[in-house]
Amino acid sequence: MPELPEVETIRRQLEPDLCGRRFEAVEVLDPYFAKPASAGALESAASGRSVIDVGRRGKYLVFELDDGNSLVIHLRMTGSITLLAPDGTASPGDARIHAPGDPEKHLKARFTLDDGGEMLFADPRRFGRGFIAGPEALEAYFDSRLGVEPLSPDFTVEAMAAMSAGRTGPLKSFLLNQKGVAGVGNIYADEALFRAGLHPLSPGGSMKPEHHRALRDGVVEALQRGLDLGGASIDDYRDARGDTGSMQNEFLVHRREGEACPRCGEKIVRIVVGGRSTYFCPACQKRLRRRPRRLARQGGPGRS
Repeated sequence: MPELPEVETIRRQLEPDLCGRRFEAVEVLDPYFAKPASAGALESAASGRSVIDVGRRGKYLVFELDDGNSLVIHLRMTGSITLLAPDGTASPGDARIHAPGDPEKHLKARFTLDDGGEMLFADPRRFGRGFIAGPEALEAYFDSRLGVEPLSPDFTVEAMAAMSAGRTGPLKSFLLNQKGVAGVGNIYADEALFRAGLHPLSPGGSMKPEHHRALRDGVVEALQRGLDLGGASIDDYRDARGDTGSMQNEFLVHRREGEACPRCGEKIVRIVVGGRSTYFCPACQKRLRRRPRRLARQGGPGRS
């Protein structure tokens, strides 16, 4: 599934080509893309509207329209957005998404632009979704689902401490909870925990101040490195030009089971945490223990 670096890479590519352009026509080819709304409702709301800005919140792409509403697209596991120039040229991308000789295989929605170009949304597994929302509804939607943006000034050590306080579940699951840190998925959670030197099974509430700082910095460093390298292309991810990212070539632990830890040489191991494959170094990454609760002082000997 594309995570923050992959979605942000796509956003940065789309922004200069889409801002100021108008969706001349919108065609939803698979009704699942617009659910729970109807395909016709999404087509009517977006057709004829100009794109004012292309933003991102967590793993969502947000296309701000000139009527105050926004078109929101979530790629989910295998969704992809490809831009076609007015002459129809574009990278063919991955054959699992764009079959050779059939660039519209798995096409779910087509957005025709006023200059003759197109923005195409394809998705082999049909999990990706698009919807239209006004400012207040969109704010409420994100507030109920997403926490702090990890590459924003709001992601402080104090914020990390507050959101992890009292958590008994493992740190890996804590990082995957979008209501805490928005945009982090399986790849960057593993990489962040390794950078922080923390075991993925450590309870979230077991961290001390030095661990809060280490994990906060680990998250930021892992995401920024992924962004610098255009994301990670393990399976289906391709950017808006159909190109692959290269973060997968610099993984420190993710998908490196049995290989030597780049820090100490110990073999990297794989376990399953919350149903997700998790990779870590058992020597470098310290497993913290649950911090005991402080009991209220009771009257001791000699006290009434």
